[in-house]
Amino acid sequence: MKTKPSNRNRTAILAAIVWLPSFLWAQRPLDSYVHLGLKSNLALKEKEISLDQAKLSLDMARSYFLPSVNVLGDYTSGKGGRNIAIPIGDLLNPVYTTLNQLTESDAFPQVENVSQDFFPYNFYDVRVRTSVPLINTDLHINRNIEKQKVELQQYELNAYKRQLVFDIKVAYYNYLSARESEKIYESALQLVEKNVQVNESSMRNGANLPANVLRAKSESENVRAELNNARVKVINARNYLNFLLNRPLDADVDVAEDTQYHEVDEPRSDLVAAREELAMISKSREIQVSSLQMHKLSRMPKVNAFLDLGAQGADWEFYDRSKYFLFGVQLSIPVFQGFRNNLAIKQSRLALERTDMQLQHTRGRLEVAATMASNALLVAKQNFQAAQEQLKSSRSYFNLVEKGFRQGVNSQIEFIDARNQLTQSELTVNLRQFEMLIAAAQLERETSSFIFN
Repeated sequence: MKTKPSNRNRTAILAAIVWLPSFLWAQRPLDSYVHLGLKSNLALKEKEISLDQAKLSLDMARSYFLPSVNVLGDYTSGKGGRNIAIPIGDLLNPVYTTLNQLTESDAFPQVENVSQDFFPYNFYDVRVRTSVPLINTDLHINRNIEKQKVELQQYELNAYKRQLVFDIKVAYYNYLSARESEKIYESALQLVEKNVQVNESSMRNGANLPANVLRAKSESENVRAELNNARVKVINARNYLNFLLNRPLDADVDVAEDTQYHEVDEPRSDLVAAREELAMISKSREIQVSSLQMHKLSRMPKVNAFLDLGAQGADWEFYDRSKYFLFGVQLSIPVFQGFRNNLAIKQSRLALERTDMQLQHTRGRLEVAATMASNALLVAKQNFQAAQEQLKSSRSYFNLVEKGFRQGVNSQIEFIDARNQLTQSELTVNLRQFEMLIAAAQLERETSSFIFN
């Protein structure tokens, strides 16, 4: 199914609405990674090979319209079996005897009867046969089917490309999210280690209890464990992204220096006509229609012509009389084949009916998926804004508690609680902002709004 120009323009507008204002700091290296993935991904290369195979199958279907030339050779030799007795001697000898008497000579010798075997003895036949189809509806329909298969393979390739773009973006966002989480825990570790130092100093001066020092050290070890987990997540996210890009797993991932956030505009999700999945089903239906047409035209006569140029003779003798040419036309009309063709027609019609239902079901499913992706992006945007407000409150609360703790107004428990709230708020903001980017990538995938160069 081909996309109309108007739909392509609307798709480009949708892509601009969704992506132009969003996280410009993440897009610059991400665009290069998407481009690299579309060039280097191994699974994508397999799809491209399948497309090349389909194109070769189309060329093969076209080649059946061209004449075929073959060199054929036969050699036969045998004795015995059935034969034909030819009484040449009985017919000619009385005549020859009379002629010899009249001429008073032996000019006419006696001959023997002949016995000719059916099997040729030491006989060869070498020829060059050129054949060409004159009337054959199967060849025309088969060529159309192979052409449709090429288009189907192209749609499948584009569908995988879109999924690969989505996977690369999600992998990159997950890497950035893990990296930001690592920084948050590193900052939190600095806070708790500083708190341990303050508690130890107060205990040495007799103004604090050992229990507070132990509680601070326990909190420090807890944050250190979370930091170790965050570092492992960074490594795993980096390895998976490099796997998609067909790079060494330990290759460095570029991150833009500009980390300024930009607002995400309200998206649109009413366009699913560009989905390759729908085009694939529509193209499969066209193939089934062509197959049905082939079955319906199976009773059409098929006409082929051939021309033989060769030589034949006995005892490998070759002379002017042994050369020959033979031209012929072959006609084939199927009359009865055990009702197999009628059954094939019924099967094709049922397959068409099933494909129509599948197309309708898939279109509805994709529309629902696009709507859900749009709603998920709107919710992710609202959650991110709420997380930002929560972070402002948590940071202000922590600053007040930390100042009060230094002055002896707030307790150790209050300090730890405020620090936990701050760390959790920072993690939530980090999570929500990349959830929003992933939701936008999901909407882009569900509406096929990514434009390939």
